[in-house]
Amino acid sequence: MAWSKNKTTVTEFILLGLSNDPQVQIFLFLIFLMIYIITLAGNIMIMLVIRVDPHFHTPMYFFLFHLSFVDIGYSSITIPKMLQNLLAEQKTISLSGCIAQSFFFLWSGGTEVFILSAMAYDRYTAICTPLHYVETMKRQVCIQLLSGSWVSGFLYAMTNTLSMLNLHFCGPNVIEHFSCDIPPLLAVSCSNTLPNKVVLLISLMVFGSSSFLLTLISYIHIISTILKIKSAEGRHKAFSTCSSHLIVVGLFYGTGFFRYMKPTSASSLDLDRIISIQYSILTPMLNPIIYSLKNKEVKAALGRIFRKGM
Repeated sequence: MAWSKNKTTVTEFILLGLSNDPQVQIFLFLIFLMIYIITLAGNIMIMLVIRVDPHFHTPMYFFLFHLSFVDIGYSSITIPKMLQNLLAEQKTISLSGCIAQSFFFLWSGGTEVFILSAMAYDRYTAICTPLHYVETMKRQVCIQLLSGSWVSGFLYAMTNTLSMLNLHFCGPNVIEHFSCDIPPLLAVSCSNTLPNKVVLLISLMVFGSSSFLLTLISYIHIISTILKIKSAEGRHKAFSTCSSHLIVVGLFYGTGFFRYMKPTSASSLDLDRIISIQYSILTPMLNPIIYSLKNKEVKAALGRIFRKGM
């Protein structure tokens, strides 16, 4: 901490993480190291399969490729620092490092929800207007949707990060969390955080709700179209093309909205940590697993790659 005119200014934070017990910390280190390795391996494998197999050079897999890329970045923003702190005596992060971690965390998370919306629109086009699919989802449109996802995520992150730069931190400098997420940061600020909470709420309503509504509207049309298919085999085939995406969307939105939109009275440190682990650490690991298990084409391609490797 720096001292100035009888006031302290925090220059670094202590991230308490998940446990203070050394033996538990070693156990957690091994668990989260394994999760991180699986996350990297799974998403890199998905990206590799899509890149090398011409059968996957389609809009759906174009977005899945970039979803895997975002998931690698999303998990890499928090897990390496978390692993370092689990073994370190001084579990510290600088104020600038904390703000930077929060910015990139929000950027990657915001980008992910809009990529999920783009994937929902792709499935809507494929199932509801199949005759116009090739024209509607041409490469230029896919690039525009992807670019819009990155820009929207950046604006969401920048909006909340700029409002955080006005905050003053005078102690305590202990964050009862494993990362520099916005809610625990606001909890240790000496400033009036009401404007920041308003900015967070408005940005969630604008960016989060808009992407969620785009996804929701797409799936209302998708489900309506599937129910009109007369044969059970046809309905199953149509639903199987979007079931993986629907599971991923449910996992991400369910935990993410609960984390940021729940009332303060419902706050629980243990519950907050569990939810944060789910959407920021487990979801990037589960995404490639879900797509691999639920998609016969991906499973077949992975099998071919493993057979060639052996």
